[in-house]
Amino acid sequence: MISVEKTKVLFFIYQMGAGGAARTLLNIINNIDRTTFTPVLVTLNYNGSYEEYVHPDVKLIKLETKRLRSAVFPLAKVIKEEKVDIVFSTIPNYNTIAILGNLLSFTRAKNVVREAAYLGGDFSTNVKLVAYGLLYRRSSKVIALSKGVKENIVKRYKVNPANIQVIYNPVDVENIQQMIGTEKMTDEHQAIFSKDQKVIIAAGRLVSDKDHRTLIQAFAKVNSQMKSTLVILGEGELEDDLKEQAHELGIQDSVHFLGFQRNPYIYFKQADLFVLSSTREGFGHVLTEALAAGTPVLSTNCRPGAQEVLNHGEFGTLCEIGNASEMATKMMELLTMDEERRAAVIQKGRKRANDFHAKAIVKQYEEMFTQTLIQSNKEVDRG
Repeated sequence: MISVEKTKVLFFIYQMGAGGAARTLLNIINNIDRTTFTPVLVTLNYNGSYEEYVHPDVKLIKLETKRLRSAVFPLAKVIKEEKVDIVFSTIPNYNTIAILGNLLSFTRAKNVVREAAYLGGDFSTNVKLVAYGLLYRRSSKVIALSKGVKENIVKRYKVNPANIQVIYNPVDVENIQQMIGTEKMTDEHQAIFSKDQKVIIAAGRLVSDKDHRTLIQAFAKVNSQMKSTLVILGEGELEDDLKEQAHELGIQDSVHFLGFQRNPYIYFKQADLFVLSSTREGFGHVLTEALAAGTPVLSTNCRPGAQEVLNHGEFGTLCEIGNASEMATKMMELLTMDEERRAAVIQKGRKRANDFHAKAIVKQYEEMFTQTLIQSNKEVDRG
């Protein structure tokens, strides 16, 4: 029997925490074809909330440092000792360390970096992104998670568009359905959903880009017309400010901050409406998860993510960024639609979620990894 040598891919991330980048890596690592690829996961010395979901056959290596800047040489050592073929990383700061670590490993491993965010705008940030771009040009491939992010990488990072490939975020649809079907929320949280009221839900870090302030303003308008409940999942620096805003609007008893939930899907499933209020999103992964959970979606028309995921309003309702009045109007329309229309909206949303099915998206990653190595070998032969 002929033994086929597998491609070893090292996935590098700060920690397998609660963010979208970790969730994306988790979906790729768990679904990648084991007959062709061997995944290795490398993090800094942290315990991440998603670690328990990493398949047991994956080698997990924690570098003996909690400082990203101190990870370059330890990462280089791992790349060399593990005889890695590809180093895959995501998010600019981590990509920088991955590229430097790979250079200092003095191996033939190839860098593939993924850019998830729609960054830039002010002068200092744009200068920093050009600096990132200089390093990105040392990588074999740059992955953009949407067409809009690719355009931004070309514009802000000055990277050759021919070296950028768009691959959307993978959504583990089966896992979402399994977690909905087999797990339950606490009795305390269940009581929030058991009231005879419509429940609106949001999920994301409590930071300015997510613009929960506009969401809370819009909810106050809705609540004045229809007694309802707003559930916000996530943690962040603005939590106290947002709670104070709810108190000032007199809706503090109707707004529930439930923090990070490792299984947000059981919350999505029982809600009447999911709302994303962001000012910008590279992709809007949480939108695809809400669609997969069978929840109608309302999102701000944030570029480029929501526009691409919802196809300019075909698979979910869009409203203007920062416009609480319009958001409230659209929320009321969706909360009061009849059952027939609601069922059609849910069915359409689930169909859209399958366009980002983990198996199909991971297949694109597999093909990209293989082509990266083939192209590299051709360049070596020509050299």
